[in-house]
Amino acid sequence: MIKALVYLVIILIGLVISPYLSGINGYLYMAIGDYELETSLLFALFMAILFYATLVLIEWAVVWTLNIILSSRFLPEKWRKKAARKHTLKGALALAEEDWSAAEQAMAKGASKGEIPALNLLAAARAAHHQHNIEARDHYLLEAEKDLQASKAVQTTRVRYLMQQGELEQARTVLDKLNPTSKSKAPLLRLALELYQAQQDWQALKLLLPIINKRGILSAEEFQTLNSKTNKALLQAAAEQNEQELEKAWHWLSRTERKQPLFIAQYAVGLARYERKEEALKLLFKQLKHNADQDIFAALTAIVTPADLDARKQLFDLQSKYAENPDYQACIATLYDQSKEFTESLKWWRKVCFQAPTKSRWLALATAQEHIGELHAALQSYRNAFSD
Repeated sequence: MIKALVYLVIILIGLVISPYLSGINGYLYMAIGDYELETSLLFALFMAILFYATLVLIEWAVVWTLNIILSSRFLPEKWRKKAARKHTLKGALALAEEDWSAAEQAMAKGASKGEIPALNLLAAARAAHHQHNIEARDHYLLEAEKDLQASKAVQTTRVRYLMQQGELEQARTVLDKLNPTSKSKAPLLRLALELYQAQQDWQALKLLLPIINKRGILSAEEFQTLNSKTNKALLQAAAEQNEQELEKAWHWLSRTERKQPLFIAQYAVGLARYERKEEALKLLFKQLKHNADQDIFAALTAIVTPADLDARKQLFDLQSKYAENPDYQACIATLYDQSKEFTESLKWWRKVCFQAPTKSRWLALATAQEHIGELHAALQSYRNAFSD
């Protein structure tokens, strides 16, 4: 366009100065074959410039026309991609505002020509899930799963949604296909951890916990708590099955774990169920030589009966050592309750409730007070139990 303007300026200049050059016409003679051309030099120069300018204009027009024709074939595709970007942005803003209906519609519209269709579909599935539209959610997930790179992410998302929906069995089926290992991503390991606990699958959880600890999914305190809960549950479940399973669960523990009072107490309770009470009591009293533990005393009260005179005597003989220990006091009070010596148990329950009151201990005190006729005091103990 600039060239055309330059040529136009030259032409105008030529027109302006042509009257002054009219006296200098010059002469041009051209012969091409049988054709001859005679004209003035000035007119020939003017026609040459005009011809060149015409060629330039024709070239520009042809190039512009070709560009329009070629690009017009792709205009609809460009429009669709541009519209997809707008829908995706609209959907993202709706997700941020938790406008689930608008988010689902926008993300679904932007999926067909979006840059990352799987991302749009996962977002649409999330919006549908929040609206409890299970059918639409599953449809979006199935479409997103067609992208092989997004397959694991889709399955992980499906596990999460099924868990939130309460479909634990279906979630477990999908999770088992993903097969959580030490190489799995942290979100999948967290889901497995949550699902195993919800299903109380302690064996699966026991196998997963070393991976959880190694990957740092839980804090040290959280891991220790969950590990103790798992081991205790395994021992309890094994004891309810048979003696062989109990021994298997006990030896599944590490050497360090087999020295912990919590697991010793649970194992001893299991032994007592299979006519191995003497062995269980020996194990528990051996532990009492080192320290007074709440779980050990609780196991003793669960195992010892009024007929176990030797065991009761050993516990009473520990009074000089553990008389001020609330757990020991609760143990002795329970033993007196078993033998219906409520006057003696009342003394110990009062000590316990004075030092370390809990709801169960207040209730035990109230029961002992009822048996000896202290009804007003029992009523107050009941009040204390339900006010804690």
